[in-house]
Amino acid sequence: MSSLNAAAQQASEPTRQELNERVQKLEMEVNELKQIVGQLQANAGIMRAAITPAAVVQLSAEPAASSPAAQLSTESPTVVSAEDRKTLRFLRDTTINLGLDTYYEYNFNSPVGRVNLLRAYDVLSNEFSLNQASAIFEHAPNVSEGRRWGGRLDLQFGQATDTLQGNPLNEPRPEIYRNVFQAYGTFIAPVGKGLTVDFGKWGSSLGIEGNYTKDQINYSRAFWFDFLPFYHMGARVSYPVSDRFSLNYWIVNGTNQVEATNGYKDELFGFTAQPIKSVSWTFNYYLGQEHPDRATATTCGPVPVQTGLCFVAINPAPNGKTHIFDSYATWKAAPKLTFALEGDYYIERLWQTAAPGESSAPSHVDGGAAYIQYQLTSKLALATRAEYMSDRGGLYSGVTQALKENTVTFDYKITDGFLMRYEWRRDYSNQPTFLSDMQGVFRKDQTTAGVGLVWWWGRKEGAW
Repeated sequence: MSSLNAAAQQASEPTRQELNERVQKLEMEVNELKQIVGQLQANAGIMRAAITPAAVVQLSAEPAASSPAAQLSTESPTVVSAEDRKTLRFLRDTTINLGLDTYYEYNFNSPVGRVNLLRAYDVLSNEFSLNQASAIFEHAPNVSEGRRWGGRLDLQFGQATDTLQGNPLNEPRPEIYRNVFQAYGTFIAPVGKGLTVDFGKWGSSLGIEGNYTKDQINYSRAFWFDFLPFYHMGARVSYPVSDRFSLNYWIVNGTNQVEATNGYKDELFGFTAQPIKSVSWTFNYYLGQEHPDRATATTCGPVPVQTGLCFVAINPAPNGKTHIFDSYATWKAAPKLTFALEGDYYIERLWQTAAPGESSAPSHVDGGAAYIQYQLTSKLALATRAEYMSDRGGLYSGVTQALKENTVTFDYKITDGFLMRYEWRRDYSNQPTFLSDMQGVFRKDQTTAGVGLVWWWGRKEGAW
């Protein structure tokens, strides 16, 4: 049996000549594959550098060839022009973001008209409400790439637009700017570490809270957010003295004024500091004059003027100043625990000096708010806010009173870009202020419970 097996094995083994032929054939196939790979790499390099939609359509329309080498295009693809490259770079550095902020809230006072008094955004009770729909376009400067200029445009629709842009006492023609929350251009001047200059309209940084709900600790806004300015129109500069300290200066038309109501230009002096990595601190001093020197009129003479630009002078016009001292700080005590504190002092006079028959006694609003937020998990967070406001002279509410509120907020972040925020809040005062279920009868407190649903998407990272 062993001899038969040996004979069979010898008969099955190839001869030396057959082996040589197989090796030669393999070498030829390897060389052909090397040529194909070289052609693929060369064409791939060209295509990566310059490929156009037209070229893609042309390649997809060509019939398949019989061999892999024949499938490669023998024609040079169209090269992208320098102007096209510039456009592509612009689009790469421009972010477009969309946001949708909705809520349902119930007021246990069952107020007449279903209105929540002294609320900035959550103004309606027992209704499904659209607080805000936003579109943000931003092309930020990038000094490292040689671009020192940029700009930003925030468009806004919904209930919040009326809060931000709806007061004709501050804005002579609010309908023109109602949906433009921010619109400013930026230039970073080559001065020292870089002097940032913005010109246009921007959201105010007086007060710790801001416009976009997804970036706030609570869903509802504090009394102080509702009282302090929402926006300004003018110029502002910021200079980083060091990596931890920056100086800020503004010169603007006024508070909540795109079109000024008087000839005085308000100013802000302030700084932002980060004494340690876990602490950030902002201080602002604002000097303004918010009393109008003109009133609307119906007749302006024989020369026609643009609608809304017919005025009559107020003489004498009140000239009392407004002083705002605003300070707030955030401390990230632990990776999951954050504390924040805000303090404000606001004083305003009608007249700088007493005029005949007028009083120059000032009105004061002072107080502050404290915040705590704990991140339970990556999706769950619990936060609370306690607030106090002494409104002496009724600058905020129209009545001299002491306002307080407590808020508890529970966050459930379903996914990145979708947040459900449950909230309970109680407002109370030492004066009957809040609506009840009877016309003309007011209560000293109001309690609300609600849920906010917030969606956002786009390329901009972090806070908006």
